[in-house]
Amino acid sequence: MTSDRTRPDLDDTTVEALGKLSEALETVDQARGFLYAFHQLTGKADRLLQESVELFEQAGAGVLAADLDRDLVGRNVIADRWTFQIVEDFDENYWSSFRAYDARARDELAGGDRHVYEARMKQRERTAGHPNHEAGPALAD
Repeated sequence: MTSDRTRPDLDDTTVEALGKLSEALETVDQARGFLYAFHQLTGKADRLLQESVELFEQAGAGVLAADLDRDLVGRNVIADRWTFQIVEDFDENYWSSFRAYDARARDELAGGDRHVYEARMKQRERTAGHPNHEAGPALAD
């Protein structure tokens, strides 16, 4: 990693490509968050469903309770899978590969530096010498 996060030694196209890859990974990270939210919400729904089954039994709707219990409680959300299996598959087969390629690109092209595109943007857009527009660590004033 260099002391100048703007990496003046790199051409603009390389920096833009690294920025787009980083942005793509950040989007995948957001999708992963939604996937985990789906996992948690589906689990919560199943627990609520189980509570409703118990209440239907208490209310005398035993046939409905039995049908719900048999057909929905613990059901796979997609073929052969609960949500934890979807999350694990996503992490192992997509997210981890995406992260590895992002790291590879940074290592091969930018000495491992992260957010070079953003560092250049900050230098372009800030007002030098203005309060709250300081360069900050590894950026020159």
